[in-house]
Amino acid sequence: MPVTGTPDARVTPSKPFRVLICDDQPDVLEALRLLLKGQGWQAVAVDSPQALYQAIHTEIFDLILVDLNYTRDTTSGAEGIDLLSTLESQGNATPVMVMTAWSSFDLAVEAMRRGACDFIQKPWDNDRLVAAIRKQAESDRRRKSELEIAANVQQKLFPRKQRQFQTVDYAGLCLAAREVGGDYYDFLDIADHTLGFVLGDVSGKGVPAALLMANLQASFRNQPPGALLRPADALQAINRHFYESTAAERFATLFLGIYDDHTRRLRYVNCGHVAPLLLRASGPLERLDATATMLGAFPVWRSGERQLTLTPGDTLVVYSDGVTEAGIDSDEEFGEERLAEVLRKHRSAPAADLAQEIVAEVLRFGGAIRGDDVTVVALRGI
Repeated sequence: MPVTGTPDARVTPSKPFRVLICDDQPDVLEALRLLLKGQGWQAVAVDSPQALYQAIHTEIFDLILVDLNYTRDTTSGAEGIDLLSTLESQGNATPVMVMTAWSSFDLAVEAMRRGACDFIQKPWDNDRLVAAIRKQAESDRRRKSELEIAANVQQKLFPRKQRQFQTVDYAGLCLAAREVGGDYYDFLDIADHTLGFVLGDVSGKGVPAALLMANLQASFRNQPPGALLRPADALQAINRHFYESTAAERFATLFLGIYDDHTRRLRYVNCGHVAPLLLRASGPLERLDATATMLGAFPVWRSGERQLTLTPGDTLVVYSDGVTEAGIDSDEEFGEERLAEVLRKHRSAPAADLAQEIVAEVLRFGGAIRGDDVTVVALRGI
């Protein structure tokens, strides 16, 4: 029985509002911690930018409150501006509020330009600071409520009940890095004895990527009956639509497979996607490398199509780069070799169990804080 789905990504509104405070003065950290505690907020204190980077890679925060100076007798705010730039380059989505005793209009403007949501002068006024943080907390509560709705909608876009086939067991699983994500997988009705499956990875993160994911899914589901039996032609039309309806810097890598239950033949097109792994029942491991460029990047798009036979005991794993790149922020990736080890270890498991084991291993390796969506589609010849 095919099993599909995505883990529950709903936000729990009752969780305390969490603030990460970064300042090199212990008395400032303690004063801020007590002030926030009195408002029912949870504060975590660190005393350097390095400690801040480590904290945000291991925990989830709703607001970051940082000082702009960390070296004695410095007043330029350059260290704090560099910190903001680093957070921006790392794709930080948590609002950042900055504080400094050496404020100036130019410094405030530069901090806001680098992504700060507010600027507080030291010594701070408690009422002013609490009001500024409460504004962020209320905005965060509304955002989470909206994202909870969006996450529920996106979960419904993933396939639920699917047909059974005589010669293949299949399943998919997606875990978004944020409330919503840009990874996409689907199982497509093509013909009585034909299974279509697709896994795509849209550029970007969060809501913008999720909207493009929905656009891409609609492009596949709106294909005329039988069009996907000619995958290269169908993808050419999808590329044209995706290119015309998205910004120039937006694109998607994608793997499309068409499996014939009668002949066991699998035809596929790999559009610049990470190479799926095929573990043969006899032992060899094969990589299904790219046959075309990514979708949506170029107005003129051409594709090659390849095929293989999925024999009993063969196992195919299609995945997003969030699998192999898990842990990259800690200087060590999960990598293809670890993925192959998990595949070999669970080669006899049902497809649904295999997909779940891969995701579980990725989470164990990379931790709960993920920089990218994790998506797996598994097929097993039976």
